[in-house]
Amino acid sequence: MARLAQDWASGAERFAAEGEALLAAFIDDRLVAVGGLTREPAPAPEQTFRMRRLYVTISARRRGVAGSLVSALIQAAATARRLTVHAGSEEAAAFWIAQGFRPVEGEAWSHEQLRPFA
Repeated sequence: MARLAQDWASGAERFAAEGEALLAAFIDDRLVAVGGLTREPAPAPEQTFRMRRLYVTISARRRGVAGSLVSALIQAAATARRLTVHAGSEEAAAFWIAQGFRPVEGEAWSHEQLRPFA
């Protein structure tokens, strides 16, 4: 969360361009998760968005919160043909695979989801 707050405060990332989003999840009026969607910063062959800054509090993990947040972000990226993520750990990689992303090599991202309908 500190990185998200720092990027927001500095203006480095505001999730404000067309198609971008920053979503939050609450349980009993308590913020338990955030996740963002930005245009892919690395060169890509088509319109590509990156899922980023997905954080879920420990108390909310294993309750479907992250999956629901990812589903909402995927819906927000309706115009993107490709969605990417950079999984920072094996646990994160397993999560993204469970969300329909596949591992890739030789790209600026670790996993992607290609969408034929976009």
